[in-house]
Amino acid sequence: MLIKKSVTIKKHRTSLSLEKEFWDALKNIANEQKCSVENLITNIDKNRKTSLASSIRVYLLKFYMKD
Repeated sequence: MLIKKSVTIKKHRTSLSLEKEFWDALKNIANEQKCSVENLITNIDKNRKTSLASSIRVYLLKFYMKD
């Protein structure tokens, strides 16, 4: 089930739909890196080549595969 949330990226408000597990993973990584979920999403957005949701999913996959 998708959960839709609004986030601010570069002073621009946007909606983002992700599954609960992805939101949980973003929160865990943000806590680990001592930043907000919005800051983490902003950093992912800086290097994206596809949609934001897809870029986040790929980022999370790569993050957890490195362990």
